[in-house]
Amino acid sequence: MASSAPLSPRAREIVASARELLEAEGPAALSMRRIADRLGIKAPSLYKHLPDKQALEAALISTGFAEAAAATAGTTDLAAVVTAYRGYATAHPHLYRLMTEGPLDRARLEPGAEDRAAAAIVAAVGGDEHTARAAWAFAHGMTILELDGRFPPGADLDAAWAAGIAAFDSG
Repeated sequence: MASSAPLSPRAREIVASARELLEAEGPAALSMRRIADRLGIKAPSLYKHLPDKQALEAALISTGFAEAAAATAGTTDLAAVVTAYRGYATAHPHLYRLMTEGPLDRARLEPGAEDRAAAAIVAAVGGDEHTARAAWAFAHGMTILELDGRFPPGADLDAAWAAGIAAFDSG
């Protein structure tokens, strides 16, 4: 069952422990057993606070969206928004991948989390949601390719980012 109810203090502690594990070892390490071991409890106890692993992942994604929104808040300059986005993603690659890979069960997210994360890029392109999606797709594609090491050695990624930003800024 989907739920976006506020998390209890214990659920927040579980999510924080999961975040530490995710950041240290990546998404494959996110098992309820591993999280419970970190907290010194049995895995079934986690389900008293979070109904399932998908709820845990949704809480992590909501946290990531809130942090991404904070990283881009207060600016409507596309270059600054995209630079902050890139910085956030490269600082938190495992969480970023969790946030952006696979289907997104929006009903499980904190209400408005995704919209708040998108607000800066929407504002930076003058409020056009289609242009904002295209600019996000550019930023996401560049980010994933960078995280995966898919650019040729010696490629000037800053120049590639600047060219993409300029293409969206020119209208």
